[in-house]
Amino acid sequence: MKSVVILGSTGSIGTNTLDIVAKFPEQFRVIGLTAGTKDEKLEEQVRAFRPRVVALSDSAAAGRLRRRCADMNVEILDGRNGVAQVAALPDSDLVVSAIVGGAGLVPTLGAIRAGKHVALANKEPMVMAGQLMQAEARRYKVRILPVDSEHSAIFQSLEGHRKADVRKLILTASGGPLWDLSQDDLRHVKPAQALKHPNWKMGAKITIDSATLMNKGLEVVEARWLFDLPASQIDTLIHRESIIHSLVEYTDGSMIAQLGLPDMRTPISYAMNYPTRLPLDLPSLDLAGIGKLTFQRPDHQRFPCLSLGYEALRIGGTMPATLNAANEIAVAAYLQEQIGFSDIADVIRHTMEAHEPKDLHTLDEALEADRWAREKASALVRALAPSAVR
Repeated sequence: MKSVVILGSTGSIGTNTLDIVAKFPEQFRVIGLTAGTKDEKLEEQVRAFRPRVVALSDSAAAGRLRRRCADMNVEILDGRNGVAQVAALPDSDLVVSAIVGGAGLVPTLGAIRAGKHVALANKEPMVMAGQLMQAEARRYKVRILPVDSEHSAIFQSLEGHRKADVRKLILTASGGPLWDLSQDDLRHVKPAQALKHPNWKMGAKITIDSATLMNKGLEVVEARWLFDLPASQIDTLIHRESIIHSLVEYTDGSMIAQLGLPDMRTPISYAMNYPTRLPLDLPSLDLAGIGKLTFQRPDHQRFPCLSLGYEALRIGGTMPATLNAANEIAVAAYLQEQIGFSDIADVIRHTMEAHEPKDLHTLDEALEADRWAREKASALVRALAPSAVR
């Protein structure tokens, strides 16, 4: 039986992971869970799965959970240190990293340094410090297994093939809920409209990232470090149906793709039980019913965030961490209607232009770039806020 820790258990990835655990109790047991502020949801999970230790990054939420779970044999920690302790539990076999944003870097890296295999759904740590993450994984002899549907598809399509035979990785993107809008219309999009993803049920932040195509920009950076290939061998393609989750093109012109329904339980279960597959009770993919699959090239003019991802990767060093932090600040401001939709890319671009990139070798260097970028992006948001589209 595999002992599992889930970082970010109350989010969409975390709840889907627990769904898999519940369906295969003879193969998995949960020994640790973490969350941010959702103490009521975490209480439900504690009572259902009986973990030994849990943590909430918000101390007030942890206090509420302690009072409500006083009848249970569970240790409840709080703050960043508490989350880090759960991530490094000595008796865990696998850590599922599903914390949203850059907050996932420290606990995920801590899990790696504790010698834990990581199923990585949280792309931001790899964006912020991918080279460091992989170096530490090699040092501690653990694997980073991709959970993102696109990176899982590439991972599966590379199995059994030589890296030397790869011509190109092709990440597919749904295009999000706003793909058909003009550049002028995009300026007036309200958060409620941007949050209506046509294919996937995801959290607010990643849904906005999908709408701006920043999600794909971040995934390009993540793919570079997960698969050790340069940006020149990583391409993107709009695929509205979200059936082909990504492809690998080989030097002989062959393409191998992974297809499936847009359901995150498939890539989660593959990472959790690698290299064998779990028999999920999902319907078969009905290609005849779908009828056709369509593809388009990304529109970098209407959706400049994708180009910013490539630019950050080209510059390297601390620039991807800067990109990520600026994006988090801009998306949060947009969701609060402090800035307009098109301002998201402007905040990121101006933050990157102001940044003086440095080589990145340590966690502290990544965290410092993150701190600086958040301050700079926040100042840009304050300057833009009076003119936000409302």
